[in-house]
Amino acid sequence: MSVRDYKNREKVVGYLEKLVVESKAQQGLRSVTTGMEEGGMQISSVSGKLVEQIIGMVNGKKAIEVGVFTGYSTLSTALGLGEGGKVVACDISDEWTKIGEPFWEEAGVRDRIDLRIGNADETMQGLLDGGEGGTYDYIFVDADKVGYDGYYELGLKLLRVGGVILFDNMLWGGSVADDEIQDESTEALKALNIKLFGDGRVFASFLPFDDGMVLARKL
Repeated sequence: MSVRDYKNREKVVGYLEKLVVESKAQQGLRSVTTGMEEGGMQISSVSGKLVEQIIGMVNGKKAIEVGVFTGYSTLSTALGLGEGGKVVACDISDEWTKIGEPFWEEAGVRDRIDLRIGNADETMQGLLDGGEGGTYDYIFVDADKVGYDGYYELGLKLLRVGGVILFDNMLWGGSVADDEIQDESTEALKALNIKLFGDGRVFASFLPFDDGMVLARKL
């Protein structure tokens, strides 16, 4: 049976979320963020555990996150990296990222998070200019959709061979499957999906849960 055959999708989602064991800090940050008007931008607890799992599978110690929001995904990344790991967390909002910082402290991972407020493409280019090309294990992209392709190209230069880049919102609420929806963000994601699955530089696979994720491993 495929995922699309499941009935009562909301019940299935609730079932999956009950299986996930979050830390106290993760629970706290999720609760605070859910109460915000923009709370829907937060990744699910299921996605958070997937992030931790992927980082563990690639033995990740160096990571980049493009789009922090209130920092739940950042917290999951830092937990996955373990002692001695470091994530360069990029966001343009100091207001939102400040919400997550107390929970990073509570989880004991604040020292693993290098928060950079500013344009992510400039931060990533700065890492390249600093000689860090080919040294990162994992990159997570969950920011402005029009910018995804640029983050992908910079990310590939920063990733080591065997490193992975994970894109969120690649179904975009189903809009990518609708030819009549042609706004800038939707068109950017449609184009990137086609590019990723035809790009010989990576091995890409689609994870069709939440709002759709694409995982691309650098070859």
